[in-house]
Amino acid sequence: MNHIFNYVSIFVDGNNMFYAQQKNGWFFDPRKILEYFTREQHIRLVNAFWYTGLKDYQDQRGFRDALISLGYTVRTKFLKEYYDDNSGRYSQKANLDIEIVIDMFNTVEQYNRVVLFSGDGDFERAIELLRSKNTHITVVSTEGMIARELRNVSDQYIDLNSLRSEIEKSDF
Repeated sequence: MNHIFNYVSIFVDGNNMFYAQQKNGWFFDPRKILEYFTREQHIRLVNAFWYTGLKDYQDQRGFRDALISLGYTVRTKFLKEYYDDNSGRYSQKANLDIEIVIDMFNTVEQYNRVVLFSGDGDFERAIELLRSKNTHITVVSTEGMIARELRNVSDQYIDLNSLRSEIEKSDF
């Protein structure tokens, strides 16, 4: 790998980020994420992955097509319904953590920097292993949704709100 350049891979935990954006009250633009993290001349984008749960085959079709046209590899899984005894409510979840980790390790020879959009503490061990291979890890999430373990094990933590002016989706 030519170390004049930093080779970056971006991994977006779509469901986790949807809730983070809802909590913050604004949404980011997937194109602006790619532009922001590759705007320096010495940075080369190797891969960008987006992971999301689906209700059915047509769910988020237009959005998924837009992501693909921007260059994202989109990984999907159907949502499963869970009953929560405590709240007495059903919730839907598509856990794509394994897919994210598999893609991280399957492409590890291609990059030396990772940008992970997730606050999920389940990634702690995978991030530790990547760092042991001299990979620089940036985690992007938001206060109240970033697991302490994930924040502690990453090289850099960026709060989504600090990027708002750079990556917010604009409606025009």
